[in-house]
Amino acid sequence: MRLANKVVMITGAGSGLGRVSSQLFAKEGAKVVVTDVQESRAKETVALVTEAGGEAVAVKADVTVESEVEAAVNATVEQYGRLDVMFANAGIPAKGFGLTPFEDISEQEWDETHDVVLKGVFFSVKHAVRAMKNNPGGPAGGSIVCTSSAASLVGYPGFPQYGAAKGGINSMVRICAAWEIGKYGIRINAICPTHGMSANFILPPEAPVLGKSHEEMAPEWIPEHSPIPLKLPRPPRILDNAYAALFLASDESMYMSGVSIPVTDGGTLAQVAIPFGDNWRETMTEQAAKGIMGEGN
Repeated sequence: MRLANKVVMITGAGSGLGRVSSQLFAKEGAKVVVTDVQESRAKETVALVTEAGGEAVAVKADVTVESEVEAAVNATVEQYGRLDVMFANAGIPAKGFGLTPFEDISEQEWDETHDVVLKGVFFSVKHAVRAMKNNPGGPAGGSIVCTSSAASLVGYPGFPQYGAAKGGINSMVRICAAWEIGKYGIRINAICPTHGMSANFILPPEAPVLGKSHEEMAPEWIPEHSPIPLKLPRPPRILDNAYAALFLASDESMYMSGVSIPVTDGGTLAQVAIPFGDNWRETMTEQAAKGIMGEGN
């Protein structure tokens, strides 16, 4: 029960990582406030939580509208008397999912992405801090977790506005932790998923919630065929990212603040772009033996 008696609000919890995290956090003892721009999806998540014996309530909230985020936080405090954890998770992909060349991205497309991905997180953090400052029982205000992305750390072709927005999250996390909210006993961190993200992310909002990652949706999982350096017998799951968020939400990470952690990358971010191939060591040995390597030195 790593979140026993904790009150948690999760944005974008109607599907994907938000839904899986709602179920996991409730299983670990949290009282979960499930928010989503689609109220029906939020209620579906609550039904899954309560059927498993957890406690949750649904609140409709569009993270691009500050008054709705503020109202959701206020509803959380009114329902449970406090807010211990804010998981600012809501996000959307770039329009066209990377098919628009950088020079053809419109101002509207740029703003649509930033409004949800960055401004929505700003609103969530802002109003979480206001609530946590007033938590009863002392200055240890709580934990804020943000969903960033590996796109904030490395380049993803076709996703400049998305990567820029996620990079803004990382910067906000650092600045808030270093100078703004630590004095209230509030810590803030971000997870940066690479793999194991929801297959619903690229689907329209009205699509059925699949509950699986992109990798899980493949016909079969063959570790040797995966570009992920870490070879494991099962594909990365949404739950793998949810566990990272759980750690940052729990008191186990009490002295962590201001960090953006790559999760579920399986060594992907540790690679260089130079193609080595599976037999790179044998190839280099042969080249060295033939005097090919080092010529001209």
